[in-house]
Amino acid sequence: MVTPNTPGAAVLVLKDGQVAFERGYGITDLRTKSKIDEHTNFRLASVTKQFTAMSIMLLVDDGKLRYDETLTKVFSEFPAYGKNITIRHLLNHTSGLLDYEDLMAKQYGNTPDNQITQISDAGVLTLMEKATTTQFPPGSKWQYSNSGYCVLAMVVEKVSGEKFGDFLKERIFTPLKMQNTLAYEKGVNEVAHRAYGHTPDGSSFRQTDQSSTSATLGDGGVYTSLTDLARWDQALAQNTLLSAAEMQPALTPAHPTAAPAQENGHSVSYGFGWFLDPYHGYERMWHYGETVGFRTSIQRFPKDHLTVIVLSNRADINAIQSALDIADLYLGAGKR
Repeated sequence: MVTPNTPGAAVLVLKDGQVAFERGYGITDLRTKSKIDEHTNFRLASVTKQFTAMSIMLLVDDGKLRYDETLTKVFSEFPAYGKNITIRHLLNHTSGLLDYEDLMAKQYGNTPDNQITQISDAGVLTLMEKATTTQFPPGSKWQYSNSGYCVLAMVVEKVSGEKFGDFLKERIFTPLKMQNTLAYEKGVNEVAHRAYGHTPDGSSFRQTDQSSTSATLGDGGVYTSLTDLARWDQALAQNTLLSAAEMQPALTPAHPTAAPAQENGHSVSYGFGWFLDPYHGYERMWHYGETVGFRTSIQRFPKDHLTVIVLSNRADINAIQSALDIADLYLGAGKR
């Protein structure tokens, strides 16, 4: 799929806690033509959500927050409808919060994306506070919610008293020696060894690295590399940050009361920041990320001690399918 001088991808396979395969393909950007390798930092997009969820779980472990605490308890100014939305609802996508991207589309109409001021997590919280209702009663349905994870980043800030990016660094990235991982804020920090997003344009590519929603952090703002994600995977396998019992809520699927959890017509299982659907009988926790110019996926098979990660800086790669095709090579052709 990738030629040496086009945007590409980075692939990591971890088997039994060791690197079984690690390779970069293509270039980070069309200007420098730097080669992608294991140290190249990609925008994770929604794969970020597992770090946001872990931040909340650490605050619960600290005794500073409860999963059943409501939005109005955390934010006293939040409108009355927040009395029925809990932290757990936000984590497992059953809150029913309105989609901030839909609200922005209504606000800006046909305004070109590059002429719209980037929205932040605080901006998303403000939009939610201007709303008066949810899409459905909290807990009754499952609907993937970027709004919920932006609000969770603001919960971290309110409860911890720290900026979300600082909390991530202090409680997750630094302890795990994820030295080049960060929540990117333009003008505040810089991404080392950065890959820029691209979209096919005829026979070539054009850079499509930022959009009006690229400044939110809780739902998709983390940049990281294969090297650092190997450390993250090891921490999950060894329960470095939280014990197995403390991690269990993240690995417990949501059970909405009115309708089974579905996405695009398919049944799904979702915990806190992780999809939990098995793959051909293999127990799996996984996620994907899609944003302008980037496609990412992490596929973990805990009982088989296998993890496959694909990070891509081009919009025409199916990172989920690529990662599963690679996993097939290790799991074997005869599916369970």
